[in-house]
This record gives sequence, C-alpha cells and structure tokens, in this order.
Amino acid sequence: MRNTAPAIDIGIEKKTREDIAKGLSHLLADEYTLYLKTHNYHWNVKGPMFNTLHKMLEEQYLELAPAIDDIAERIRTLGEYAPGSYKEFAELSSIEEASGKEDAEAMIREIVLAREAVVRTARKLLPTADDANDEPTTDLLTQRMQVHEKTAWMMRSLLQ
Repeated sequence: MRNTAPAIDIGIEKKTREDIAKGLSHLLADEYTLYLKTHNYHWNVKGPMFNTLHKMLEEQYLELAPAIDDIAERIRTLGEYAPGSYKEFAELSSIEEASGKEDAEAMIREIVLAREAVVRTARKLLPTADDANDEPTTDLLTQRMQVHEKTAWMMRSLLQ
C-alpha cells in the first residue's frame, strides 16, 4: 500500500491558499521577467555609464535569483504548483520583455518601471495574505517591496 501525504493543515483554508498562490504566481512571473530583463541589460549595456551599470545590474540579478526561488517555494508550501516556463511567465507577468538594444538611459528607465510594477503586484496580494494571517507570505511580500522600492529609487537617481 502506498503512503499518502496528509492534507495541508496550516490554519489557512484551501481556497485562500489557492488565491494566495495565484497572486504569488504573478509575483514570481514579474520577478523572473525582471531577472531576465536585468541580466539582458547587464550583458548589453554600453556607453559612458557602462562600468557603473554593468556592476549594478549584476548585483541586482544576483539578488533576484534566490528571491525567485523563495517565491516558488512559498507557492509549493501552500500546496500549489509554481509556474516555471517562459510561456507561463509571459502570460502572468505585468512586465514587458526587453530587447537589450536600448540605450543606457532607456535601460535605467525600464528597470525603474519594472521594479515598480513588481511592487504593485506584491502590494495587490498583501491584503489577501494579511487577512489570512499568512505571516510568511506577508513577510516575503514586504521584503520584496522594500528591495524593489529602494532599487527603483537608486536607479531613478541616475536619471536626475
């Protein structure tokens, strides 16, 4: 006889876990698309700000990689499957892909806009997680919003 795992019983109803996981899937797609955009810009930036942007963008995509994993693992913890294909990410993300052929200032602008889009996606899910007393998700969302807001501010400052 095959053993079966017990049902998830973490104090959050199944429907609510599904709703939170759905919101986290959008966040995961946004974060992953931002990761790709940032890595693309890291490879393709040129001009007088090359060295500064090349290093900044590398720091940013290196920070994004483990955050993406944390979000996917939270979705799995809630009992749902995490999206993991380009097709799914393209359908779920609120961020446009980048060509990498933009000039440095356009890249900076695009990163600012993408970072703020991720913040909006996280903020939209926050009340659902908060109402469910889902502190791990709330904490994850808060941390991601802080990182993205600060990074958007720093990138925006390069344009002023």
